[in-house]
Amino acid sequence: MASFNKVILLGNLTRDPELRTANNGNMICRLGVAMSRVTKNSDGESREEVVFVDVDAFGKQAETIGRYFVKGRPIFIEGRLRLDQWESNTGEKRSKLCVVLENFQFVNSGRFDDEETTGGHTSGPVPFSSTPLPLKRKENSPLITQDGGDEDVPF
Repeated sequence: MASFNKVILLGNLTRDPELRTANNGNMICRLGVAMSRVTKNSDGESREEVVFVDVDAFGKQAETIGRYFVKGRPIFIEGRLRLDQWESNTGEKRSKLCVVLENFQFVNSGRFDDEETTGGHTSGPVPFSSTPLPLKRKENSPLITQDGGDEDVPF
């Protein structure tokens, strides 16, 4: 039997990320993400549908999210679904689908124009890198630098 488990989300954090260290020393970050969709009903009236999803990140990605993200900040997530199952205090069996983050990207939003919050980036999604983004950028310095400078850019 073939199977495929992939989730792609673009939404805003519903709360500040919760960063903690597991017993084995690995970092774990739990975050909530909300995505909305506007549809029209049969009468032509607009209606907003909001979906809330819990996401778990691990390792270096968990540290980066815990450091640079706050409630309301947009994020692009790639991951997989996981079914969590547990028993409540009353003995009731419970379960919940959540997403395990495999990759993410910073997404610029007009709401985050401050360089401390955006890491100095001013447009579009920024691919994840294991190197943290700078918190401050020097006056008139380029956003992206390469060893050869601008002369190596083919356009």
